[in-house]
Amino acid sequence: MKGSVHYEVRGASALLSIDNPPVNPLSSGVRQGLFDGMTRALDDDDIKTIVVTGLNRAFIAGADISEFGAAASEGAGLNQVLDLMEGSTKPVIAAINGTAFGGGLEVALCCDYRVALATAPLGLPEVKLGLLPGAGGTQRLPRLIGAEAAIPMIISGNPVLAPAAFKMGIVDQVVDENVVEAALTFAADLTGRGSPTRKIRDLSDKVLADRNQSDLFTKAAANLDKTHRGQFAPAQILKCIEAAVTSDDFEAGMAVERACFAACLGDPQREALIHIFFAERAANKIPGLSKDMPLIDVQKAAVIGAGTMGGGIAMCFANAGIAVQLHDNDPEGLKRGLKVIEGNYARTVAKGRLSQVAMDQRMALIEPADSLEAFGQADVVVEAVYENLDLKKEIFVKLDGIMKPGALLASNTSGLDIDAIAASTSRPEFVCGMHFFSPANVMRLLEVVRGAKSSPEALGTAMALGKRLGKVSVMAGNCPGFIGNRMIGGYSRQANLMILEGASPEQVDAVIYNFGLAMGPFAMADMVGLDLGWRARKMRGGSNDITARIPDALCEMDRYGQKNGLGYYRYESGDRTPVVDPIALEVIERVSENLGYQRKVFSDEEILKRCIYPLVNIGAQLLDEGHALRAGDIDTVYVNGYGFPNHVGGPMWFADAQGLSSVLADIQRFYTETGDEAWKPAPLLERLVAEGKTFASLDQ
Repeated sequence: MKGSVHYEVRGASALLSIDNPPVNPLSSGVRQGLFDGMTRALDDDDIKTIVVTGLNRAFIAGADISEFGAAASEGAGLNQVLDLMEGSTKPVIAAINGTAFGGGLEVALCCDYRVALATAPLGLPEVKLGLLPGAGGTQRLPRLIGAEAAIPMIISGNPVLAPAAFKMGIVDQVVDENVVEAALTFAADLTGRGSPTRKIRDLSDKVLADRNQSDLFTKAAANLDKTHRGQFAPAQILKCIEAAVTSDDFEAGMAVERACFAACLGDPQREALIHIFFAERAANKIPGLSKDMPLIDVQKAAVIGAGTMGGGIAMCFANAGIAVQLHDNDPEGLKRGLKVIEGNYARTVAKGRLSQVAMDQRMALIEPADSLEAFGQADVVVEAVYENLDLKKEIFVKLDGIMKPGALLASNTSGLDIDAIAASTSRPEFVCGMHFFSPANVMRLLEVVRGAKSSPEALGTAMALGKRLGKVSVMAGNCPGFIGNRMIGGYSRQANLMILEGASPEQVDAVIYNFGLAMGPFAMADMVGLDLGWRARKMRGGSNDITARIPDALCEMDRYGQKNGLGYYRYESGDRTPVVDPIALEVIERVSENLGYQRKVFSDEEILKRCIYPLVNIGAQLLDEGHALRAGDIDTVYVNGYGFPNHVGGPMWFADAQGLSSVLADIQRFYTETGDEAWKPAPLLERLVAEGKTFASLDQ
C-alpha cells in the first residue's frame, strides 16, 4: 500500500503524522494508517487527545488520482476512517501544516478542532473535475459556517488561506509557525477542561438560521446561470447543501450527497473536465526537453511596447516578482502605459484582491526605459508591438546588437513567421515566440512557438518562464496563426458565411452562447470593434473575401460596434447588452442578395456544426503537420485562450464525444455541398475513422 502514517506519543496526546510525499494524498496506506492510528489511540487509556498532521508540504492534498480499480479498494475505506474519527470519544485536533484540499479538508472537518498554519490553503476543489465533495463536505461545512458562506466556497472550488478560514469559522486557531506544537498545546488545554469533543455533524445553529432565509437557494440557483452556466456538478452541490439546511437528519443529507455524487460520476462533463485537468499538465512535457536541461536564469526581463499587450506582459513579470523594463518608441505612450498598469493594480486593490503594499512592490519592479539600449543586461526580452513583420524584423536586428549573449529573444506575435523574425538575428537559436493572450495579465494561456532553429534551451526556458508567470503554456509549431488563431479563422469564416446564407447574427450568437462560450462571434466582433479589420483591409487596398462584405458595409455606415453603439447590434447608452437592430439585418440581407445568395433557414444543430467542426478539421491538420503535439494541447489552448467551455473538454474532445465517424460524415457533406476547400477533410481525421480510433487515443 502507498503512503504511511507515523504514530508517536506526546504526553497525553497521540500524534498521527501522514507521510506520503510530496503532497500526502489519501492513498491506501494513508487511509489504513489513519484507521490503525486512531484505533490504537482510542484503545490506549493513557491517551486523552489525538492530533493529526502531515509531513512534507501538505496536510492532505486530496484523493490519490493514481489509484484506480483494485488499488483504490485496498486497506480501510475513507468513510471508515472518517466514521472512526468523528465517532471518537477523545478530542481529535487537525494540525493543518499545509494544503488541505478535497478529501483532506473533509478529514479535517471530521476532527473536533482545527489548528492551521497561516500559509495553509484550504478548499474543496472537486467541482473543477465535475464532481462534488463526496465524504461529507457538503453536509459538514454548512453546519460549521452556514450555507451562505459554504455555497460559494464549494461551488467555486477556490481555496482560502488559513486566516480567512479562521474568520469564516472553519479553523479554530491560526499560528505562524510550529503548528504541531500549537495543536498539542491546544490539546493539553482541552484535557485540562475535561476533554470536550465537538462534532460538526451535531451542530445546528447555522443551518437553523439558514432556514429563515427563504430565498437563499433561489438566489444561489439564479447565480449559477451567471457563474457556471451549463455545468452539471454545481447544481448537484447546491442540492446537497440545501439538504444539509432543510433536514435535521445528518444521515438523510449524506444520502443526498451520495446520490448526487453518483450522478456527477456518471455525467459526461466529469470526463471532459478530468481530460482538461490532465491535458494542461501534459502540455509541459515536450519531446527533446529533459527535466535536468540547463535553462536561462531569468532574473531581469524587458518588454517592447507599452500598449495593452506590452503593459499586460510587464504586469505578468512584476506579478511573478521579476524586475522588468518597459520601453515604447513613443514617450507619451510609455507614460500612458504605466498609468494604465497603475490603474489596473489600483482597481485590484480597491476590490480587496491585492494589498497596497503588494501593489507598490509590483510597480517598483516595472522600470520605464527610454531606449532599447537599456535592455543590455536583461535575460529575456518580449517584443509586443503591432502585427507588422517588417517592423518586428527591424526591432530584432537592433536587439541582436544590444542583448547580452545567451539572452532569450521572444516575439509576442499572434501569427507571424517566427523563422523570418529569427533570421534577422545572428542567434536564431535563442529566438522563439511567446504569444500571450489579451489581456495578458488576466488570460492564462501562453503559446510558446518553436522556430526551426530554436534551441532546446530557449524553448525550455520559455516554457518554464510561462509556468513561473502562472500561465498554462502550450508548445506550437511555426505556421500562420500557430494553433489558436489558425483554427479560429475557420470558425469565424463559417459564422460570416451563414449570415450571408440566411442565418441571423442573433441566432448564431445564441447557439454559441448556449453551447457554453461567453458570447457568439458577432457580439464578440462588436466588442472588439468592426472598424479594426475594415481599416486594415482598406490599407491593403481592399479585400475580395466575401465574408468581409457585411462588416465593411456596416462600417461604411459608421457602425463600428460597442464603441459607438452600432454594429451588428444596437447598444443603448451605457449598456453593453446587444439589441437586435432591423437596420443591421437590412444591410445583411441586401449584401446577401447582391452576392446572389438564396437565403435559407438554419437549424441550431447545423449552426453549431458549421462553427465547431472547422476547429476540429483544422486541429487535425495541425496534429498531422506536427504543429500541435497533442490533441489535448489543442483543447488546452481553446479552453484557456478562447473561452471554449471546459466542461465540454475542448474541440477535439468534443469531436470524440460526438463520434468521429459522425463528425467526418458532416464535414464530407459540407465539402460536397459547398465545394469549399476549407471543408476538405483532414487526412488524419479520415485515418482515425478508418482505424476506429479517437483523437484522445493519439495522446495515450
